[in-house]
Amino acid sequence: MVDFDNDQATSVLAPFSGPVSRLLVSPGDKVRKGDPLAVVDSPDFATAVSAYRKAIATARTNRRLADLDKDLIEHQGIAQREAAQAETDAVNAEADRDAALKELVSLQVSSQTIEAIQADRPVPHLEGTIRSPLTGTIAEKLITPGQLLQAGTTPCFTVADLSRVWVMTQIFDADVTSVSLGDSAEVQTGIGDHHLSGTVDNISTLVDPDTRSVVARVVVTNPGDFLKKQMYVHVLLQARQESTGLLIPVAAVLRDDENLPYVYVAKPDGSYARQHVTLGYRAGDRYDIAGDLKAGDQIVVDGALFVQFIQIQ
Repeated sequence: MVDFDNDQATSVLAPFSGPVSRLLVSPGDKVRKGDPLAVVDSPDFATAVSAYRKAIATARTNRRLADLDKDLIEHQGIAQREAAQAETDAVNAEADRDAALKELVSLQVSSQTIEAIQADRPVPHLEGTIRSPLTGTIAEKLITPGQLLQAGTTPCFTVADLSRVWVMTQIFDADVTSVSLGDSAEVQTGIGDHHLSGTVDNISTLVDPDTRSVVARVVVTNPGDFLKKQMYVHVLLQARQESTGLLIPVAAVLRDDENLPYVYVAKPDGSYARQHVTLGYRAGDRYDIAGDLKAGDQIVVDGALFVQFIQIQ
């Protein structure tokens, strides 16, 4: 199954509370880091801007008073203790100013607005803007105009860089030891001859309790955003381990009532007998067989279903 590359995808949470006033993007739109996604009528936003203005004014005043006290102490106009207290007040006010600035940055206030506040210029009507945290594609839009957002909890959008995706591949018991990190992979989409190349970059340490398989993660370059999340594909892994054994055609393998694989083996008297086999890896149109047959055995390939039908009759 295809999934986002979670190193290049993120859910965008509301950075502030308030109702959504406008949506600026739709699913499928390309965005760059910092682009606006939605506008929110947020009291948190206005409060943070006001707090920053007050912190700037307080820091400026306290710093001016501290500098004046330094001049006065040189002429013994005030006590040393008073000058020290003025310096402490100035440092604390500057720390509050810096904290208020960080709050604005966390709320994604534009640099132009911050510069206007620092220069004590008037700022037009302030609206909270939700911005993209990375460059990519709007994969999901999870909010609507008028919806009330809660800061830090309401998911608003999913943004993903679709130029590279993950394919979560199920590996079953017989093949687990044959798969290694760095193995090359061919992703077969089943849509024409559209095949993509990838590389195994992670193998799970857990077995899925439902499928009894181990998940190998294949990283795939995705030109044209062809692969979509939750799309099903086939993956052909090229193991780098050398092995020896017997290979039999896929067409020779049948299944019994318990879904166990078997083949028909030719006997010297011209009859045919069922032989259950343990299927290993599949290489093209052949299966690897682990110890159930020996070199020289003759098995039915073309017409195996006909032999099965005759035996049932």
